[in-house]
Amino acid sequence: MNRREQRERIFKLLFRVEFNELEEMSEQCSLFFEDEENAASEKDISYIQGKYEKIAQKLAEIDQMINETAKGWNTQRMGKVDLTILRLAVYEIRYDEEVPTGVAINEAVELAKKFGQDGSSGFVNGVLAKFA
Repeated sequence: MNRREQRERIFKLLFRVEFNELEEMSEQCSLFFEDEENAASEKDISYIQGKYEKIAQKLAEIDQMINETAKGWNTQRMGKVDLTILRLAVYEIRYDEEVPTGVAINEAVELAKKFGQDGSSGFVNGVLAKFA
């Protein structure tokens, strides 16, 4: 599985935070990988789950950074898909030294094109440009 596929699965797993309590997410992770569509090797599962957990630990900090950066918007008003993409990208920009900023932004825009609404890619790009 390549990095883009891993990132997409991290996004899908992180999206579940919006609909489940953090305490339930351990069970949600298990259910996530039981789904045929999300099947992965043990190595990929370890990477995806590990990165998800690191992001989940920093959600409050990440949301605060997004709220401070996205003028006229806050995380409560944003669409759930856009917010999840921003959370993943901000984590990669600020905390993941293995992912260059340009790659994090480009991948976020691609996720927004695939999963977001018509204006999602522009919105995500605009917010993340302020982080760069």
